[in-house]
Amino acid sequence: MQFTRHKRHRAPSVIIVSLIDVLLVVLIFLMVSTTFKKAESALRLTMPESRQAKPGVVDPKAVVVAVASNAPYYFLAEQPVTLDRLQKELAAATQTNPQVTITIKPDKWAPVGEFMKVLDAAKAANPGDIKILAEKPQAR
Repeated sequence: MQFTRHKRHRAPSVIIVSLIDVLLVVLIFLMVSTTFKKAESALRLTMPESRQAKPGVVDPKAVVVAVASNAPYYFLAEQPVTLDRLQKELAAATQTNPQVTITIKPDKWAPVGEFMKVLDAAKAANPGDIKILAEKPQAR
């Protein structure tokens, strides 16, 4: 006598339609919740104020040197450099193009001595023009 019944077992299966729906919802959630970053400068400077500052744009061909308020003080194209390397790069830029413009972006709180070292290095390179960036004071 046999009291148990033998049940036929079906092979387990995955319902693909439901899986696709869930993955699509997760994908949409990730796309919506992701923040898109803009390319920002890694170097944040507070520009000094000057009543004599003139509006204008930085020449894209100009060599831009930033002077930060803390070490490393010197940045060439937003890459930290030593003073020796800065002098060599400025000299090489003026040898390539004698009419090149050197633009100095000092931080408001940068040490005056460090700014003067950059200004001396720029003058020693003998470029076509040296510009120092500043902002107009805000109206109060």
